[in-house]
Parts: sequence; structure tokens; C-alpha cells
Amino acid sequence: MELYLDLFSQPCRSVYMFAKKNNIPFEFKQLSLLDGEQYGEEFGKISLIRKVPALRDGDFCLAESIAILLYLAEKFKTPDFWYPDDLQQRARINEYLSWQHMAIRMHGSKIFWLRLLIPKVLGVDVPQDKLDAALEDLNSSLKLIEEKFIQDRPFIAGEHVSLADLVAIVEVMQI
Repeated sequence: MELYLDLFSQPCRSVYMFAKKNNIPFEFKQLSLLDGEQYGEEFGKISLIRKVPALRDGDFCLAESIAILLYLAEKFKTPDFWYPDDLQQRARINEYLSWQHMAIRMHGSKIFWLRLLIPKVLGVDVPQDKLDAALEDLNSSLKLIEEKFIQDRPFIAGEHVSLADLVAIVEVMQI
């Protein structure tokens, strides 16, 4: 099994960490997003959407980090706490995983672009009002993680770490 990853990418880090933590055997295929390697002809055969992470397991190819995490959890029968059989715990995890890409991921990525990539790579100053608005959106998402998803529990789905927590932590770490 091959995992195509750029560890500068939060979704790639979550897949990598999950595979490593669960002793899932894989060949690490480094891909540089900044160098545009995802647009190469060979990688296009692995992922038509040309995004990482991507997985190739024999003739089977899969894109999107959440789909890859779920595939790995089920194929390698990882410990139940990652993606529990309990319907309500699994629903909590699915709820977070469905929400996060358009909330914490989107807002955190925007901050990353506005505070680091645009000024450092492009040499352009970002207006303070744009940065302030992006920070407000990010803070709203962080507040929802605390109040809606964590509440008074130690983890999103209850008493144990899960796929949702792993995905959350890589996003928060990036910021």
C-alpha cells in the first residue's frame, strides 16, 4: 500500500499519524504541493482530483483524507476507539468530520495564507481588516469545537481519542 503525502498538509499529517500509530504498513510517497508535483502525469493516475493525501492499495486508489482514514480503520481493524461500533459515538465522529472541512479547516487555512504565505511568498501585505475578519471566523469555529463538539467530555466522541480528535488536532496545530 502506498500513501502519497505532503506533510506540510494537515490532512496528510492526520493520515500519516494514524497509519504510524496503528502500525499500518505503507510505502511513504513524498509529494510536494509547493512544487506542483500533484499535477504530474504519474500522480494523475493515482488521483484524478490531484490532491493529497492519496492512497493506492493494489489497483484500488482513493483520495480525500477522511475517506482514507475510514478505509484504513476498517481494513486494518484498528482499535475501536478510533471509529467505534457504537452508533451514537460514530455519529458524533461523523458529525465533526462532516463539519470540520468547511469550518476549522477553511478558517485555519485562510489564516495560514493571510499571515504567512501571502506576505512571505508573494511579498504582499494583507490589509488588517481582512486578517481581523478571518480571525473572527476562526475564533467562532474554535468556540464551536469547545462548546458543541467537546462540551464537558475529554474528547469529541466521549472518553477516548477518535479519528475526529486526530483531524481536529492537526488543524489546530497548523494555526
